[in-house]
Amino acid sequence: MYFITSVEELQELSPFIIIGCGGGGEKFANFEGVEAAGFIDDDTEKQGKEFCKNVISRDLEEVIQKTNAKSVAIMLPIGAEGTALKYAVEAIDHGKNVVTSFRSLPVTQNESLIKFAESKGVVLKEISSRLDVVKKIFGVAPPQCTEILPKINYKAKAPVVFVGGTSQECGKRTTTRTLGKAAKEQGLNAVVISTDEMGLEKPADVNFRAGSLSVMDVASAVMGTIKYMEENKNPDIIFVEGQSSLTEMGNPHPRGLSAAILFGAKPDATVVCHRPNHPYREPRGIDYEVKAIEAVEPTKVVGISLNLRNVEDKSEISKYEEKYGLPTVDIKNGGASRLLKVIIDYIGESKK
Repeated sequence: MYFITSVEELQELSPFIIIGCGGGGEKFANFEGVEAAGFIDDDTEKQGKEFCKNVISRDLEEVIQKTNAKSVAIMLPIGAEGTALKYAVEAIDHGKNVVTSFRSLPVTQNESLIKFAESKGVVLKEISSRLDVVKKIFGVAPPQCTEILPKINYKAKAPVVFVGGTSQECGKRTTTRTLGKAAKEQGLNAVVISTDEMGLEKPADVNFRAGSLSVMDVASAVMGTIKYMEENKNPDIIFVEGQSSLTEMGNPHPRGLSAAILFGAKPDATVVCHRPNHPYREPRGIDYEVKAIEAVEPTKVVGISLNLRNVEDKSEISKYEEKYGLPTVDIKNGGASRLLKVIIDYIGESKK
């Protein structure tokens, strides 16, 4: 078995040189009974500064020679697996035990590293995601951590419009697509990003199922897509389709997905979709969703898109507009141009 199951196992391997002076490195150093003999980080801005009562170094061999460390702990983020492997090989070559946190690159998939550690007579273990525990409870689990994308932070140059909603199947995909079409008809270079495998219809520029990703990867996937589209299409405006809802009662599972897409979009303006009398979803309602969106992300909900599939009286639109104080449209019946004008006017005002 190559993964750590108790803090006592770490205590037996202490003291450690810890590679990675971020959250992971700090948490590792805070384990009870674990001594940090030194810290390494490739970031030149961190080198020479104090971290957890140690001065950060850049050279592993130098720290090995100067300390009594028995082991090296590699606490690097997702996306740095190549660097992690480099440090693991160097540590093993110097006769040091290695504890890793590769996550997306388990020790068991590194047969050459295992054989190298065995040849040097050192211990090689990982702090795993403990998917064995999940499998014990549910009977099924992914074979390895599904968090694999590097963490990025990108804010679009063009204005971004996020299309959220009060529930699943309330009109987000249709609203996103229709707004994109209206923008193009007005001569704007609009980009439409669908976060659904069903987002195949024009004018969607790109689509992927955000729900297939680890929720930890979703924001990066959305930001990365926006960055890619800006580099390749230089858009005037970007529309991002949301999924599910932050507040829907009946199905809590996709709510984290909805939040992650919102975080990744970093929208300048937001539209909320709602389906009155929804036959098989349990939305809390527009007021809840607007408050939730504006509470978790610095954006403004500027309008409502109503899905009137289950409504006989089409005068409902004016009632919603009066109740919530937001421009409200039937997106499938001529409402896109009005909603787009509201969005563009708001973005223009907010940039003054």
